[in-house]
Amino acid sequence: MVQLITLGTGTAITFHHHCTFFVLDDGQDYFLVDGGGGNESVLCLTAMNVDFSKLHYGFLSHAHTDHLFGMVYILRLIAYLIDQGRYEGDFTLYCNDVTACRFNQVCQLLLRPGEKNLIGHRFHVVVVADGEELSVLQYHFRFFDIHSTKEKQYGFQLQYGRGNTLVFLGDEPLHPSCEPYISHVDWMLSEAFCLYAERERYRPEMYHHATVRQAAENAQRSHVKNLVLWHTEDETTCGKKKKLYTMEAKQYYQGNIFVPEDGDILTL
Repeated sequence: MVQLITLGTGTAITFHHHCTFFVLDDGQDYFLVDGGGGNESVLCLTAMNVDFSKLHYGFLSHAHTDHLFGMVYILRLIAYLIDQGRYEGDFTLYCNDVTACRFNQVCQLLLRPGEKNLIGHRFHVVVVADGEELSVLQYHFRFFDIHSTKEKQYGFQLQYGRGNTLVFLGDEPLHPSCEPYISHVDWMLSEAFCLYAERERYRPEMYHHATVRQAAENAQRSHVKNLVLWHTEDETTCGKKKKLYTMEAKQYYQGNIFVPEDGDILTL
């Protein structure tokens, strides 16, 4: 059994939610996807009772602050745990070449010598190419360029269990070239900045984001079984957002719909 632990569901500017990031838990190890906007990465993982000694792998989709800065704190956390004798093994972070460069630059500028010296020794930044396939833990990953209009960004398709598939699309609308990755998958993780009915208020296209309706139509067209909607605007209150987003998605998509709040756990 694999669980998806939702650590945050918000966008870059949030007042009520953490920035969107999550961890996959196979019962023995964790795989962290993005880091959130700062020390929240450590706080959220602690709140969800994640055992840091089992956290050895991660993925950083792109170099925006609401994704990258939290991963810097993960490096700092690992450095601290190593100093305390509470962390064994290494941590491996997968990302594209531009993101790797930005991550290394930030670390070299801001971290203490003992922390940044971990890079290349106990903290490994591994660059993956568009279409590259790797086996990590019990997952088979295929990384792909989402063709972001803002910053080079990767998503991934993974296979787990007995042929189950999950696709993480990052935080921009689905690009036509990426449609083969979501065809007939079991789970699609998609940003949905706002309701289609409120697009004039929130102007998702200005931020290169999609609406609930657009994400639902993509899932329906590609025969996705389960659709997760997150990376949403921060003004619709908890509980109400789940109801409203689900109602709109149901008009365009016939599969299962999930609109998680921070801290929700999904069994994949």
